[in-house]
Amino acid sequence: MTGTVHVADVSKKYGSVKAVSGASFELGQGELVALIGHNGAGKTTLMKLMLGLIRPTSGSIEVLGDNPAAGEFAGRRQLGYLPENVSFDAALTGRETQAFYARLKREPVAKALELLDAVGLGAAATRRVGTYSKGMRQRLGLAQALIGKPRVLLLDEPTTGLDPELRQTFYEIITRLAAEGATVLLSSHALTELGERAERVIIMNRGIKVADGSIERLRNIARLPTRIRLKVAGLAPGEVPSWLPTNAPCRRLNGHVVEIDAAPEQKIEVLRCATAAGTLEDLDVVPPSLDELYAHFLRQVERMP
Repeated sequence: MTGTVHVADVSKKYGSVKAVSGASFELGQGELVALIGHNGAGKTTLMKLMLGLIRPTSGSIEVLGDNPAAGEFAGRRQLGYLPENVSFDAALTGRETQAFYARLKREPVAKALELLDAVGLGAAATRRVGTYSKGMRQRLGLAQALIGKPRVLLLDEPTTGLDPELRQTFYEIITRLAAEGATVLLSSHALTELGERAERVIIMNRGIKVADGSIERLRNIARLPTRIRLKVAGLAPGEVPSWLPTNAPCRRLNGHVVEIDAAPEQKIEVLRCATAAGTLEDLDVVPPSLDELYAHFLRQVERMP
């Protein structure tokens, strides 16, 4: 995999405040990466560093083979950026706004205007931005970020204000761009969405990178239990199946449903026992979610001396 972004031991200080502290990672061509963390964790600062809007206090950043903070950053036209809080000239129409950004990036205006339809703004393209709702302004921000099929796409809370249908469309667009070779870095608090779609997750806490890897890799590191829900026939009220492993925490939910918190090494044993008993009507296996992994890694950091 070809690296498009290289972050090496980067720190950024504002006076006595360290917004980012010693962060290192690489982003590869065609990767869809989630950058998560609480407010103030350093996510937006990292994106601004990659864009060259601010300079690191120490360490180095390379984007598309160049230093983004250099005065003549050649790769800037190949970047797309959607900030957390979009702001446009309220007097311009959506169409005029999109055309303005296309000219700034020296991209064909006609191609850029087609993106308004892709994000669901085609019917409102001739309306002034001042009449747009928050969700519509967010769509316009996404449309401008996609101008020119960027090689690196940095998206800060991109689905805020989007309805479920447009969220689905958004993920279809960025998944397609990643499949075509774009590097997509996506910051969001909607962890359920990200857990289903991101190939890799970087977790930040107080400016420090505390975890980095695929969801499966993070699950292997965290070793959190998997919830296994079993619908078992013939159970009396309060009864639990006698065939369950004695060391597997178990509880009744309602009716015939039993829920087990199975450690990673217990999963296969529990499922083998359940299927061999002959009373199993249904089962559901729920691995640790991204929300749970995120909380786990933050707790681990808090426990460190």
